[in-house]
Amino acid sequence: MLIDGHNRVVDYLRVSVTERCNFRCQYCMPEKPFSWVPKENLLTYEELFEFVKVCIDEGVKKVRITGGEPLLREGLEHFIAMIAQYKEDIDLALTTNAYLLPQAAQKLKEAGLKRINVSLDSLKPKIAEKIAQKDVLQTVLEGIDKADEVGLKIKVNCVPMQGVNDDELLDILDFCKQRGYTVRFIEFMENQQALMTTKGYTSEEIQKIIAQKYHFVKCERKGSSPSQDYMLDDGYVFGIIEPHKDDFCATCNRVRLTASGVLIPCLYFEDAQSIKEAIQNKDIQKATQILKNVLANKPEKNKWSQETSSRAFYETGG
Repeated sequence: MLIDGHNRVVDYLRVSVTERCNFRCQYCMPEKPFSWVPKENLLTYEELFEFVKVCIDEGVKKVRITGGEPLLREGLEHFIAMIAQYKEDIDLALTTNAYLLPQAAQKLKEAGLKRINVSLDSLKPKIAEKIAQKDVLQTVLEGIDKADEVGLKIKVNCVPMQGVNDDELLDILDFCKQRGYTVRFIEFMENQQALMTTKGYTSEEIQKIIAQKYHFVKCERKGSSPSQDYMLDDGYVFGIIEPHKDDFCATCNRVRLTASGVLIPCLYFEDAQSIKEAIQNKDIQKATQILKNVLANKPEKNKWSQETSSRAFYETGG
């Protein structure tokens, strides 16, 4: 069992397999040039898997594959299959923008993937294009449909932005409600890579918008999810992720690994350590010790309320 310096059980590993993305969303990486990261800078799938095995052996029960856009890295289904075959009951999930899902969903499901989180910030083609700087909506919706068809469980993430998609929150909620997907609205997370003019909404403001149509009650927070959930009168549950608060930090169970082997204990915590050399030298004992050192230094609370992060979310998967 992995225990951090504040006696929290850490059983959730997020693995970023690439920092590349085929979107240029306003709140993430709008001005980053399209580029290729040299392969020698990245851990191979086999090397990533060696560290995933360390984490599973130490008690990790959930692995989420992230990016950038993880489906841009060729052969992702083989990496997923490695993990699924190593531990059949592992909770194996993927965060994606869904643009490549029409071709990939079946392979991912057959490899052992169980769940996906999809970014869906607009149901209007022109607004989606403005956000992503690319005509994406039709393909994204086809990807969601395909994932649903093959039996992947779906959650939708939406970042409400002032003057951009704020008139669509009820439409997105209804879209998910009708299809049986969970939707989570995410407060904009300030970071130095985002478009400077991007302004988000607080949880209270999001709730006011939803209250224009629905009555809902606040749910008791359960487990380690960063989402505060709310239930409509008909039983449908939506969530709001409130990074500017730290009430979910008390049950944080996460650690993050970048594609280049950097192990990160918290999104808004600049200290991190690399397991790259240890893994490439097949020094599993050293990699395990680095993992435990990182967890020992995991902060008690995030720093979203104090500063803007210099770390790029496209490197860590959010």
